[in-house]
Amino acid sequence: MIYVENKDLVIPGQILSDDEYYSGRGTFKENGKVCSSLLGRVSLRNKKIRVIPLKSKYVPKKGDVVIGKINDVRFSMWDVDINSPYSGILPAFEVFGREKKELNKVFDVGDVLFLRVVDVDEIKKAKLGLKGRGMGKFKGGIIVDIAPTKVPRLIGKKGSMINMIKDKTNCKIVVGQNGLVWVKGDEDMEQLTREVIHLIEAEAHTSGLTNKIKNKLYLAIDGELPPEENQQEEEEEFVLEKPKLQNFKEELEEEEREEEEKQKKEDKPNIAEVIEELKRKNKSKDGSLSYGDNSNNSFILNNK
Repeated sequence: MIYVENKDLVIPGQILSDDEYYSGRGTFKENGKVCSSLLGRVSLRNKKIRVIPLKSKYVPKKGDVVIGKINDVRFSMWDVDINSPYSGILPAFEVFGREKKELNKVFDVGDVLFLRVVDVDEIKKAKLGLKGRGMGKFKGGIIVDIAPTKVPRLIGKKGSMINMIKDKTNCKIVVGQNGLVWVKGDEDMEQLTREVIHLIEAEAHTSGLTNKIKNKLYLAIDGELPPEENQQEEEEEFVLEKPKLQNFKEELEEEEREEEEKQKKEDKPNIAEVIEELKRKNKSKDGSLSYGDNSNNSFILNNK
């Protein structure tokens, strides 16, 4: 017999079901009953009952992708805040092998990085690395902090939620499994994205959330609601899954290249205008064009 329904809010010690259900994460068995071990929401699936905590701290696991901030630069490593009670370190050899470099010239205090958890020791200290698609230092943007347990809801089924936000705001968004989210775009869109992310965090347990977020985005950006669609939102189980990696690093480098090319074009003189100016200056009294042996003319005409 089951005493609760899916997504019900429960408290520690509350009886959830009889022994016919399997005890999952966030529960324990006592006297043939499955009970909650924490404050959270019920998740029922295939006779297995779990409780997902409302608030939790990130516990690093090998293979996780996280966003971290450099706290300190030591002789052979960086100390990294990974939004967890447990510390993170980025060894120098994980960045540039056996080469000798001044660490603070590569990453300094305050820099924000996209990293991978390479290993976790017995006291949960995380060794971090940068090997992998898109790993590296963020440039610009803002960081939004949410509960790690709400990361799957932010991403959505097959990336549906996060892709909808990206497409509508034109912001670049990278999600870490430790609950930190990097957002970069126009300032107004960054702030709107922050609001939307916090709304998803606050209402992750509610149904119809995708449509609610879509309506908020359309009203804020277009001033009107989106066209009606006869699509029923699928129920999603809140499991902390690995976010899809996004190669933001390549995108940022491409932006920089485009900006450099734009600057070069702005700095480069208009050859046609220069030639016309020289023609006007070198016109003889009878109206004919005299190039003479002017070295400037020769250079410009030969490089037309």
